[in-house]
Amino acid sequence: MNNNSEITEKINNAILEGIRKIKGKELTIIDLNTINYTECGFFVICHGNSTTHVSAIAQSVEETVKNETGINAWHSEGYKNSTWILLDFGEVVVHVFHEQARSFYNLEDLWADAKITKTE
Repeated sequence: MNNNSEITEKINNAILEGIRKIKGKELTIIDLNTINYTECGFFVICHGNSTTHVSAIAQSVEETVKNETGINAWHSEGYKNSTWILLDFGEVVVHVFHEQARSFYNLEDLWADAKITKTE
């Protein structure tokens, strides 16, 4: 495993831990490398039951990744409304949705050609 993939794995693990701490729902990983997508390697998707829950999940992810890897999100957006918060960690992009927004945008179907792993 090269250094970049080790860092990506550490970031992924910290993201999953951050989501689980706040009980994010229907945790899904989309491996975009399997379809040669070039913008990033992975999407991590989950949802919360309220805007407060969505915001808490996203904050937990940012804090956990920072504490475990020393890496900050390159970019974040969506905290103002907290119906869809995006956290960009470079190779990994996290999408934390409100349940209704997740159903509406349905990223899993949009990226159905990629390898999709559901986890809890």
